[in-house]
Amino acid sequence: MLEFVEYPAKGQHQASVIWLHGLGDSGNGFLPIAPELQLPDELGVRFIFPHAPEQPVTINGGMVMRSWYDIKSFDLDKRADEQGVRDSAAQVEALVQAELDRGIAPQRIVLAGFSQGGVIALHLAPRLPVKVAGVMALSTYMCAPDKLATEAEQQDLNIFMAHGSADPVVPMAAGQQAYQVLQQQGYQVSWQDYPMEHQVCLDEIKAIRAWLIATLSE
Repeated sequence: MLEFVEYPAKGQHQASVIWLHGLGDSGNGFLPIAPELQLPDELGVRFIFPHAPEQPVTINGGMVMRSWYDIKSFDLDKRADEQGVRDSAAQVEALVQAELDRGIAPQRIVLAGFSQGGVIALHLAPRLPVKVAGVMALSTYMCAPDKLATEAEQQDLNIFMAHGSADPVVPMAAGQQAYQVLQQQGYQVSWQDYPMEHQVCLDEIKAIRAWLIATLSE
């Protein structure tokens, strides 16, 4: 099981957000956002921030760092190591199963991810045997979009996408490409962009809060 840090639910635990960090970060990177969201106590949301495994990353000279998969090229179609994505998705699926085993209904579980973490969230959620509440994909892109149609178990997920218009790490066009693929496959996907780089901004946090409340109140 992946190690993680958590922000416990206020009151009774009724919902879970599993939030995956980006390259070189750790679960601690997004932990401070949980209290900032000020979600209503009655939603009972527990946040889980797993740490990616440590492994060499080719584009960073083989330096060992926390990474959900190796990145061998900056070219979008070659950026995500597909086997690495699948391996990490399987580890995150174990976290989803742990929440199900705790008695949390799948429609009260959100998969979230920033950058590399978003790649894993977008890859895993449609392929899960159960339909989760939704996916939050921030400043990210898609691995193996051509395989989604044949591999997807879920066809009508609620997906929130957000991106920085000046992102120099993951160009916004890469996020828009994923958005278009998801739309074409019939997913309920929304798009937001902000005048920022590879980061999260206050207006985005407000939008995330509104989406989480709406999604977990259904």
